[in-house]
Amino acid sequence: MTDVVTFKLYTRVARLGSFSAAARECGLAQSQVSRMIAELEARLGARLLSRTTRAVVPTEAGLEFLERMESILAAIEDAENSVRENGELRGILRIAMPATMAIRVVMPCLPLFAERHPLLRIDVMLDDKRQDMVRDAVDVGIRVGNLPDLPGTARLIGTMQRVIAASPAYLERHGTPVVPDDILKHRIVGGPAGAHATSWQFQRDGESTSVDVLAHISSNDTAGALAAAVAGLGIISTTSWACRADVGNGALVQLLGDWKMAELPVHAYFPLGRASRLAARAFVDFIEAEFKKEPAHFTAVA
Repeated sequence: MTDVVTFKLYTRVARLGSFSAAARECGLAQSQVSRMIAELEARLGARLLSRTTRAVVPTEAGLEFLERMESILAAIEDAENSVRENGELRGILRIAMPATMAIRVVMPCLPLFAERHPLLRIDVMLDDKRQDMVRDAVDVGIRVGNLPDLPGTARLIGTMQRVIAASPAYLERHGTPVVPDDILKHRIVGGPAGAHATSWQFQRDGESTSVDVLAHISSNDTAGALAAAVAGLGIISTTSWACRADVGNGALVQLLGDWKMAELPVHAYFPLGRASRLAARAFVDFIEAEFKKEPAHFTAVA
């Protein structure tokens, strides 16, 4: 068990690039972490980390050891979970996703998953930016939109319906678009759900059209962009799930309902690829099943 603890400490020091950060994360003294890593290096007869006053980075041997050890540690945890009675999952499950998606989509579903796995601690990291999921020890990330080329593996779990909307006050002042080209006369609210794109695509009865857009006000957070639209600053493009509460209470009005916009892919991203933990895969299976219950907002993979 001492070796397993030391191996886990090493992976966190290597990923965080800091003895002090790893010590804080693990609730240990920095001196204790430094000593344990030094003892590991002495036992292996290899230098795993290059230490400078500015950074701690893995050596070539340290990188190879890190890659192998992360897979082994994940396998150990999965093996323990697989033989427990009732298939109970334990440990910490770290999930990363955009803030608005977590608050408006995932959190309402999460109590059922937590009830099924009461011994599993769930850490939800909310960030609309593309954080370093390996460094942050994220087990699975849920991302809306196209994924950049990344190490690890991704699983398409479905697509989200996309709509445009505006506040009643804005529409009263500026008029309501009747066809996509009318959008050219309006102010645009941009956000991470796709409104930063240079054009919006629409389809109806086999007809396709696109409208070039330029955001007059934008936010890197979906909640901020929705707040701007509710305040009457312009027309927003977002997912139907993100804005359904605002549409439901009349704060926003969905526009061009007879036109369909291009859907946004939703991926589950596993930073460690095949070494992904059982808990991460169980969560993705669960959330995909929950999404399928909302066909008005989410289209599941066939």
